Amino acid sequence: RGAARGAARPGRAALSAPRSALSAAALAYSRPRLATFWSYARVELAPPTPAEVPKAIESMRAMVRAFQAGRLAQLTVREALRNGLVATEVLMWFYIGEIIGKGGLIGYNV
Repeated sequence: RGAARGAARPGRAALSAPRSALSAAALAYSRPRLATFWSYARVELAPPTPAEVPKAIESMRAMVRAFQAGRLAQLTVREALRNGLVATEVLMWFYIGEIIGKGGLIGYNV
């Protein structure tokens, strides 16, 4: 331990050069990916327009009519999986909103 104290330590400039190179590389790597993310986020996370609300209601009505008519058994595996994933996503957003509104996870069986 005594020998280590006498050893020369690298200066701040020697340590900051790799950090700045690393941060520049991280920025260069993430910039196009963030641009892609924001382009999708503007479209997907936007609230529905007034013109889209009646279409969504009609889509839900058509889904209920299909369920009542027994066409649910005629779904392909891909369509059933997609519908299940959408339902799971909606349920998870509901739970996340509940947790945020409640202020914590206490009281939920997680």
